[in-house]
Amino acid sequence: MKNIFIYIVLLWSTFALAQNEQLAQYYYDKGDFEKAKISYQELLDNNPSNTQYFYRAIDCYQQLQQFDVADKIIQNRFNKYKQGTILIELGYNFQLQKNDTKAKTYYDQALDKILTNPNEVFGIANSFEKKVLLEYALKAYQQATKIQPSFNFNFQIGLLYGQMGKTDMMIETLLTESYTNQQNTPLIQSQLSRFMADEADTTFNDALRKSLILRTQKEQDVFWNHYLSWFYVQQKEFGKAFIQEKAIYKRDPESLSSIVNLAQFAIDDDDPEAAQEILAFVLENTKDLDLLVQANTYLYKIKIDKATEKEYPVIQTGLQGLLTTYGISPFTLSLQLIQAHFLAFDLKKSEEAKSIVKKALELQLNDYQRAQAKMELADILLYEEKFNQALLYYSQIELDLKNDVMAHEASLKAAKTSYFKTDFVWALKQFKELKSASTQLIANDALEYFLLINDNTVADSTQTALKQFAKADYLIFQNRNQDAIVQFQNILKTFKGQEIEAVTLLRLGQIYEDLGDYNSAISQYQLIIDQHSDGIYIDEALFFSAEIYNKKLQDSEKAKALYEKIIFNHQDSIYFVDARKRYRELRGDTNL
Repeated sequence: MKNIFIYIVLLWSTFALAQNEQLAQYYYDKGDFEKAKISYQELLDNNPSNTQYFYRAIDCYQQLQQFDVADKIIQNRFNKYKQGTILIELGYNFQLQKNDTKAKTYYDQALDKILTNPNEVFGIANSFEKKVLLEYALKAYQQATKIQPSFNFNFQIGLLYGQMGKTDMMIETLLTESYTNQQNTPLIQSQLSRFMADEADTTFNDALRKSLILRTQKEQDVFWNHYLSWFYVQQKEFGKAFIQEKAIYKRDPESLSSIVNLAQFAIDDDDPEAAQEILAFVLENTKDLDLLVQANTYLYKIKIDKATEKEYPVIQTGLQGLLTTYGISPFTLSLQLIQAHFLAFDLKKSEEAKSIVKKALELQLNDYQRAQAKMELADILLYEEKFNQALLYYSQIELDLKNDVMAHEASLKAAKTSYFKTDFVWALKQFKELKSASTQLIANDALEYFLLINDNTVADSTQTALKQFAKADYLIFQNRNQDAIVQFQNILKTFKGQEIEAVTLLRLGQIYEDLGDYNSAISQYQLIIDQHSDGIYIDEALFFSAEIYNKKLQDSEKAKALYEKIIFNHQDSIYFVDARKRYRELRGDTNL
């Protein structure tokens, strides 16, 4: 009974402490520092060793400009614990009072603490960084390294240089660390890529490229070729990355897998020319079955995407020839599935396509391969308007590969299936859940459809226009682009001036683009720019138009003007970073 009583008292005390902490946090977040001060001081009195309560209480006193009280509390704590981090608090309290001389005295004392105990550098440097006292943080790391040579703070020092605007020193420090401790390279590259993306100007990228090229030439180590290839991939300059990968392969011709991966990057970024050049090199230089199948799979995806109907027989003959050469086995599954997709969606032979996939499912496949085959079968069934059967296979993939990217893709396709069959209530629920998917492409796609359904349901509770639009979208899925164009044009006539108009123009523009009718595509996008400039599709219309002018029609002046509108008027657009990069290229910036 006594133990139960003690347990209840402890439980109640813990609950009360949690409540008091939440209340203090509430006042602090609200900016009511007087009440937050009282709450944190009470918490600190009851838990004198709690560091978080101490720093929050001091912050409240400083926000209220009660510096003398703060100084007394900090001094008492220093007398008790003698920690260098508390000396920084004393100095910062004087810095807030514009007494820089006194502040410097305490900061120097904190640095002196490292001389007697180098292990204090971790807390001291971190405290300086939190207060944006970067020079002192740098001194702390450098001082500790002199005393204790086994310490390695190159990564932290490199990032400090970056925060201080000393990007050249940052680059040199981080690259040296990357080479010395190559296991840290992924972490360092992650930090470098942040600077590459976030820099307001392109001088950082220029400096990094020059440094990498210099090291590649000077040190003659393939490590730097790998690094330079990584840099060019970040810049989406796949041709330049390929030059580095070829140099690596010539010196170490054991594996072409990184070159195949580079081709995949180029395909994903819609650079088929670079991808074809890379894949041709792979096919010329390997006899490995996996790589041959993989490279041919990518090549035929590109060929099919670009093909006209006249080229279909050649493609079918080529695919059949490859499968005859390499055989029907789990190793050639990707080629089998491409052939099935081509038969169904391009040659309109869905029964033959299903037969290929069902035979593939009889092979000894692993779970991931089985899911790939089921996905293709579901797509073909959806093509045949067998919605419920398609949903069944998509659901199986979701269950078989929980939390995998392919499971999320299956969920997205299931949501689109519900949308195609105009079950908008269920589709909206699924798209809403997928908006937070870990894969950005899936999340963006889900958000687009969520907004489409939601906005057009609010505008028209009968969903008449939306049903017509879903039918047109389904025609696109079936690769019936001409029929889709007619359907979208009817929507524009029937629902002129209504909510559905802008997204219909966008879809038409995208179809014309896919068909290579770039002038018609631009005319649709221009209608969005002229008539729906305050809508959610304006940035897409601007960017897609700019890309056509830039890459297809070679009209750099018109492209530049459109990119500029995105840069100045749509900073929150997902196309902002690419628009800025393209604009600088067209403007002729040398430091790209």
